[in-house]
Amino acid sequence: MINTQSSPAAASNSNIRRYSIYLLFIAGLGGLLYGIDIGIIAAALLYLSKTINLTLQQTSIIVAAVLGGSMVSSLVAGLLADWFGRKKMMIVSGLMFVASVGLIVLSQGFVPLFLGRLLQGMSGGVIAVVVPLYLAECLSAQTRGRGTAIFQFMLTVGIVLAALIGFFYTRQAEAAITLAAGNPVLIRAAENHAWRGMFLSVVYPGLFFFFGAFALSETPRWLLRRGRINEALAALRRSTPEEEAQTELREMQALALETRQAKATGTAGSLLHRKYVIPFVLACVIMACNQATGINSILGFLVIILKQAGMTASHATQGDVAVKVLNCVMTLVAVALVDKKGRTFLLRIGTAGIILALIAGGLLFRSFESRRTDVASKVEAAQTGNTVTLNVNAATLGVDSPDNRPMALNVLYTYGSGEHVATVLSNEPNAVLTLAPDATTSNAPLHIKRALYGPVPTERTGWLITACLALFIASFSVGPGVVVWLAMSELMPTRIRSMGMGISLLVNQGVSTLIAAVFLPMVGNYGYSAMFFFWAACTVVYFLTAVFFLPETKGKTLEEIEMHFEGSGQKSSA
Repeated sequence: MINTQSSPAAASNSNIRRYSIYLLFIAGLGGLLYGIDIGIIAAALLYLSKTINLTLQQTSIIVAAVLGGSMVSSLVAGLLADWFGRKKMMIVSGLMFVASVGLIVLSQGFVPLFLGRLLQGMSGGVIAVVVPLYLAECLSAQTRGRGTAIFQFMLTVGIVLAALIGFFYTRQAEAAITLAAGNPVLIRAAENHAWRGMFLSVVYPGLFFFFGAFALSETPRWLLRRGRINEALAALRRSTPEEEAQTELREMQALALETRQAKATGTAGSLLHRKYVIPFVLACVIMACNQATGINSILGFLVIILKQAGMTASHATQGDVAVKVLNCVMTLVAVALVDKKGRTFLLRIGTAGIILALIAGGLLFRSFESRRTDVASKVEAAQTGNTVTLNVNAATLGVDSPDNRPMALNVLYTYGSGEHVATVLSNEPNAVLTLAPDATTSNAPLHIKRALYGPVPTERTGWLITACLALFIASFSVGPGVVVWLAMSELMPTRIRSMGMGISLLVNQGVSTLIAAVFLPMVGNYGYSAMFFFWAACTVVYFLTAVFFLPETKGKTLEEIEMHFEGSGQKSSA
């Protein structure tokens, strides 16, 4: 008889466990897709501009399009989720991701490629807002932290997966290029297959997320706000035992009643009150500084950065994988430490490490960028009409190689308004600079904006810069990577939390998009060292904010934090 009575309860608990695992699996896939959005472009940049004619600005825009799309969609994702439901918006985000892959893979020019990347970013923006919101409204208080951690961890796994995909296709492409023995048709086919294959391979987790979201329940809190009480209770029962589900439903109903009564009395106070303005401004500064460290640009352009540092294409993709695996591992370390060591402690340690890494990396780039000689006059002398053909050697350029090292000629030029960069190594079999217009720029005048000739950095320099970037990623993962989202949600007072988080996230994505858009033009004109030093200066502001202005929120209730900014909780905060 005991077994007969306990059997339904045991079966119910088993169903709850299975559904909870499934829910976390689908939410984890959402984090995976968001990470893929950020990371998949890194290795694709090696071949993308070789098969599609893109200017530097257009290439930067292609990278930044994901961030811009995410910025736009994150601004309205919460509102749409309130109108149509969390589950439906998750389905829509999965559909957008799958559609974006198809558009990118089939693109033959800048416009469809840009639209595909923009749509991919929009899917990521919806995922970044709706999936954490879905988890917060579905999971119990005991499992909510674990669910959020899984989403963030899977985001870093997505970045690693994108790096592994890039490494796989890069090895295939480089082997095919070697076998092509200089045949331009076969080389172009290998390069074309490489970047399109990278994007096509990520459609599978997108399909799993899209179809898997159909089997999820809508969140009970959204259903309750729509007056669908029976459906809300049914949704609670899928992830919570019966008695707890009934209790939680009563609490939700009581809170909803209290909220309606508060609105009716009109005693909430002005939004210009100290306890609203100070934490809002502080959260916006933190979110802006978080992207001003250069994190998304470094992740997006990592392979290009390592290749410019002197590494081969294969070694650059290996370094890309290593750095992003480290990002994943250190995120787990941060999740374990954040409730033990505190938010401000990790943020100070992390920002200090970022500053050290960026300054060291900038000095390494400066060590060989400063040895380049301006040879623009020699290149202009070889110009005939709007074309240039110039042998790259000491005799034609008038610069001897130090220690018999290979030399690199980097030319920044324009046909019309778009900037392009051409790089020729002196040790290449056919070391000839050839600049010629294509069909779209046949009548545009050629203008040589910059031409520098200097020694190629050694492989050792490339690995040293890889070590700097590894320190950067480890410091970011331990500090800003985990702390920033937690701090933002804790700092915002209850009354302005949804609106304030939306605006601060918009600031975050806006700064990220701006930096990614200007990255290639800036390094083309001023070098990589200038970009690294700029990021270091921004991180100094971040470090000072963490030291002098950010209160420690570990172990405090949201009400205690709110009182701190109102001016009545300084003693307890200290």
